[in-house]
Amino acid sequence: MLDLIINGNNVQVPESVTTVARLLTHFDLDRQVVVVEINGNILEKNEHKDTDVRNGDRVELVHFVGGG
Repeated sequence: MLDLIINGNNVQVPESVTTVARLLTHFDLDRQVVVVEINGNILEKNEHKDTDVRNGDRVELVHFVGGG
């Protein structure tokens, strides 16, 4: 298991979650409506599949919800 800090909470995810894209899939989040920050760096959506997730990373996931 990998130990991550996601939105300020200690979270364990399977070691198969090796990239940001896999992290979003693990949590069933649509990458089109999520902003991802890792260790203080905001990622572009095209970086999700190539950005590794490592033990101890600080991840912020901001999910936009429409409404009216």
